[in-house]
Amino acid sequence: MSRPDTAPRPIRVLVVEDDPVAADAHALYAGRVPGFAVAGIAHSLGDASHFLKRTPVDLLLLDLFLPDGHGLQLLRSLRTAGHTADVIAVTSARDLTVVREGVSLGVVQYVLKPFTFATLRDRLTRYAEFRSVAGEASGQEEVDRAFAALRAPQPAALPKGLSQSTLGSITEALRGAGDEGLSSGSAAAAVGISRITARRYLEHLVTTGCAARTPRYGQIGRPELRYHWQSRA
Repeated sequence: MSRPDTAPRPIRVLVVEDDPVAADAHALYAGRVPGFAVAGIAHSLGDASHFLKRTPVDLLLLDLFLPDGHGLQLLRSLRTAGHTADVIAVTSARDLTVVREGVSLGVVQYVLKPFTFATLRDRLTRYAEFRSVAGEASGQEEVDRAFAALRAPQPAALPKGLSQSTLGSITEALRGAGDEGLSSGSAAAAVGISRITARRYLEHLVTTGCAARTPRYGQIGRPELRYHWQSRA
């Protein structure tokens, strides 16, 4: 008689993010990584606290700027209550004082917005590797290897001629455009760059899976390409 399949339980993730579009995107990303399952989405500290009282999770993808307080406020209250869930901070915050405080409260990784699926996938994969280490280490080298799993590599370089700051501006404009999306011309006007340059950034977002392009047909001439933030697969 064959033994039942004993596949490991997936790592349960709670996404805490006030922007509904970003929350959906983060949940989509996390759900696409093998070994992870999204337990839920919370849009505020209060929502997250209520969710955690009734549903256990292993990992929080935590935005730090929420409508009813700072994300670290939630983390402090969780630690006081005995919750041991790990945290990956998904945020635009770059204050290193906040980073240090977050580390002391159990933040194991920081992912700065905007980011691609590949970036979050790498962080989650490394976290899963770190989490899988069990038993007693044979020595310092093995302890070092365990912690090395959490150390992220240098981010992949953008294509030549593109900058991270302008990519962030284009991403913000595209996400803010909603269902209407943006053309390369409207993106250029919103950010203050040339239409050709804006199109390079938009095409990069399409290539990395963050945006989709669709043609809009007019009465005369070639169709206009519209770009839309890709919040769902």
